[in-house]
Amino acid sequence: MCGVAGDGHQTVLLEEAVDALMVDPSGIYIDTTFGRGGHSAAILDRLDAEGRLFALDRDPEAVSWAERECSGDGRFMIQQGSFADLTRYAESWGLRGQVSGVLFDLGVSSPQLDQAPRGFSFQREGPLDMRLDCSTGITAAEWLAHTPEGEIERALRTLGEERYARRVARAIVAHQRNRGPLTTTTELAELVRRAIPRPDAGGRDAATRTFQAIRIAVNGELEALEAGLAQAVEVLKGAGRLVVISFHSLEDRIVKRFIRGHGGAPTVPRGLPVREAGPGCRLRARGRLVRPGTAECVRNPRARSARMRVAERCG
Repeated sequence: MCGVAGDGHQTVLLEEAVDALMVDPSGIYIDTTFGRGGHSAAILDRLDAEGRLFALDRDPEAVSWAERECSGDGRFMIQQGSFADLTRYAESWGLRGQVSGVLFDLGVSSPQLDQAPRGFSFQREGPLDMRLDCSTGITAAEWLAHTPEGEIERALRTLGEERYARRVARAIVAHQRNRGPLTTTTELAELVRRAIPRPDAGGRDAATRTFQAIRIAVNGELEALEAGLAQAVEVLKGAGRLVVISFHSLEDRIVKRFIRGHGGAPTVPRGLPVREAGPGCRLRARGRLVRPGTAECVRNPRARSARMRVAERCG
C-alpha cells in the first residue's frame, strides 16, 4: 500500500486538500501531480474497497517511486504524463464524466528541488536543466542560449515578478555573448545576484524569482494549467470536486478566474446573503481561499506561499 510521502517531502495542505476533495469514499479520484505521494496516500487511506485513485506525473522519477511504493494497492494506478492531456488519459481509463474529484498540486516537489542534477535549485551546483520531464523538451541552458533578450526580460517580469528583469536579462545576454553559454545553476545564480542592486526586503535570495520564471517558461507550466483546468471540468461528474494548490500569484489568478468564469450568471443580486449559480454554471466555488496555518509554515517554510481553491461541478 502507498505509504507516506518519500524523500523527505512534506506535503502542503494535506488534510485541507483531502477533506475538500473526498466527497465519496467509493468514488474515483485523479491526483494530477503525484510528486512523492503525500496526497495520494491520504486519499487511499480514506477510500473504501470500491474506490479508485488514478495519478499522473510528468517526472519519470516520481512515477518510478509510485510504482515501487504503491504497486501493492489494487485501487491505485499511475501514468507518466502531463495534466495538459488529462482528458486523453481519463478516456483511456474509461473515466470521462465519472470522476468524483481532481487534485492539482502545482510547482515542484522537495525531491526535485533538493537533487542538484535536476537544476531547479540556486543553492546547489548542477546543470541548468529545470525540466519536469528530463526525457523531452529543451533545458533551461538551451532556453537562455536561444531566447532573445526582450523575451527573457518579459518572462522574468511576468513569470517571476522580478522588478529588475531588464537588468538581469541584459546581464544574461551579455555573459553569453562575451563569455559563452550559462551551464550551471550556481553560475546563473551568482550572475543574477550581481545584477540586482539591492537585496530582497524579506531576505529571500535574489535568484529566486529568476529561477522560478525560467522553470515556468521551460516547462510551459501556465499553459499546461489552463489546459488541465478546462479538461478537469470535462472529466468530473456532477457535484465532483476540483481542488487546486498553487504557489505563485499568476497560477492562483488563473485558477480564480477559471472558477469564476465557469460559474454562470448568479440568480440573485450581489449583496444578498445567498447567491446561487445561474444558467450556464459548470463550476461553483466552495468556500474561501485557504492558506497554510502558522504551525505548518513553521514546520515547512516552503508552504508559506501556498494557496488552495476548491470548486464543485454543477449538475
